[in-house]
Amino acid sequence: MPGPSVRPRARERNSVLNRPEFMSLNQPLRGGGPPESRGGGGGGGAGPRRSSSIRGQASEEAGDGAPKADAAKRAEPVQQRLPEEDCMQLNPSFKGIAKSSLLAIDISLSKRMSVCAHAWSSWGGWRSMVNLLALTGHGLTWIVGTFVCLTRSNTLAGQEVLVNLLLALILDVLTVAGVQRLVKRKGPWEISPGFLDRVAMDAYAFPAAHASRAAMVSKFLLSHLVLAVPLRILLVLWAVLVGVSRVLLGRHHLTDVLCGFALGLFHFGLMETVWLSSNACQTLISIGTLSWSPFT
Repeated sequence: MPGPSVRPRARERNSVLNRPEFMSLNQPLRGGGPPESRGGGGGGGAGPRRSSSIRGQASEEAGDGAPKADAAKRAEPVQQRLPEEDCMQLNPSFKGIAKSSLLAIDISLSKRMSVCAHAWSSWGGWRSMVNLLALTGHGLTWIVGTFVCLTRSNTLAGQEVLVNLLLALILDVLTVAGVQRLVKRKGPWEISPGFLDRVAMDAYAFPAAHASRAAMVSKFLLSHLVLAVPLRILLVLWAVLVGVSRVLLGRHHLTDVLCGFALGLFHFGLMETVWLSSNACQTLISIGTLSWSPFT
């Protein structure tokens, strides 16, 4: 007959094994283990005999007045599964390791390059100039500017280019805003978007709207305007600096800017595919100015 010191030890052992961090030790093996650990396995009723012995041992441990129901509850195997985020992946895939490594490098480099993110940053004195450079790639700046130029244009060729550019800008703003709402990636620093960014629906980091717009506009102007070589080089340099300025301000990661450039080039190619003719542009201008008469 066990002494009085054996029962407290058994209770202490059961209480330790029922703690959350030891729950996995009490869980039965899935599809494996010896036959006696599986109910109905190849032992001819070994499972019920084992469970009955466990309940008998638990009832003996609860013989000092504790209810038998509590002893049976302690003897039952714990079926609760641990959260997936608390489980360690011992054999992660190569793709997962590469993705996590590239993401960590992207975040680290982006934070190092955010030298104008705050006024107390290392390049905080250049913050106003970098903000002005980023403003040249803002959606409202280009939409309003294109609309003003369209109202002052007197040639059919100029109006055709400006109408298609305006439609490309609207397409870029809507597409980038939709992808940002879908991904919802935050920037490297917790910086709330400004008033102009909220108006242009540029609230998240991926993809970079300024980079997409700068790439699309520069490619559009290089394809449809006759420019000298120095102006062409300056236009490409401007598009690159607009994208970099968003990283310097801590609003976007490097991958956000690169994907923004790719998305802007895609918008340009799409607009070239559905290019509106001069007659269609004149129809749109007539509808916009409320002077369209389809029966004349």
